[in-house]
Amino acid sequence: MDQLLAMRAFARVVEAGGFTRAADSLDVPLATVSKLVRELEAHLGVRLLQRTTRRVTVTPEGEDYYARSTRILRDLEDIDASFNLARGKPRGHLRIDVGGSTARDVLIPLLPDFVARFPDIRIDLGVSDRSVDLISDKVDCVIRGGPLESSSLVGRRLGEAALITCATPGYLKQYGTPAYPDELKNGHRLVSYVSSQNGRAVPFRFERNGEKTEIKVEHRVGVNESNAHLAACVAGLGIVQTFAYAAAPSLREGSLVEILERWRPAPYPFHVVYPQSRHVTHRLRVFVDWLLEVFPARLSEAQPPATPASSGTRPRRR
Repeated sequence: MDQLLAMRAFARVVEAGGFTRAADSLDVPLATVSKLVRELEAHLGVRLLQRTTRRVTVTPEGEDYYARSTRILRDLEDIDASFNLARGKPRGHLRIDVGGSTARDVLIPLLPDFVARFPDIRIDLGVSDRSVDLISDKVDCVIRGGPLESSSLVGRRLGEAALITCATPGYLKQYGTPAYPDELKNGHRLVSYVSSQNGRAVPFRFERNGEKTEIKVEHRVGVNESNAHLAACVAGLGIVQTFAYAAAPSLREGSLVEILERWRPAPYPFHVVYPQSRHVTHRLRVFVDWLLEVFPARLSEAQPPATPASSGTRPRRR
């Protein structure tokens, strides 16, 4: 038995949640992974995994062995990576997943610089707002907004993006400009961003002087992709809450107008995320380092300054 190979196979089964997904991510036959894990269990004299026709669960002994063995695997990978770094330029295939508007407005405009610096790295860019499984989808890293949800992942903070509320001038002329968040409940048409993960509409969030407000009303239109979500607003379908960097071109040209500026919610954090136990290749290391260098400024450069609320009577309501 190749014990190191068996340890890696077992760790991948635990991370992927099953033998089939582990075999796919390792690009080896399912029978090979099963054989390696059986041999490892025989060598140790304990059951590491409990198998049924529907699922695979980790035994208490398996959890202990996974925790210890992954530390060893990470140490070996760090040693390999340090020697690869010393040998020369990074090369190979890098698979990245990123949300729609973040790809269009932030990452892709920056990528020519990365490609020029590291011409031997080939990039596959997956663009969607759905959640991906880094192991089974064979992705090296993802760039996502929001708080980190899993302790099994390494997250490096890339900065923050302002969230703004906006609509077209035509919409505001027809329905009036709200001065307070609660006015959105009274006759306004909202275009909600719908989570592709759970199918729920993300509430509109507002904050001012420490006071936080959430608006949860039935939306007229729901969209589960960030570029299409903004396009629905530009088309005049209603009010959206979106990232300032995504709306910046439309704000500059006047096709969108920011509203409720004094009620902007807290900035939204962004991270680059990758599995703890995955071998951090030289190419992934340089990509993450590059992101940390260039991404924060691009993420925040389009953020408009908050403007004071206008004085006078409340806007016309329909």
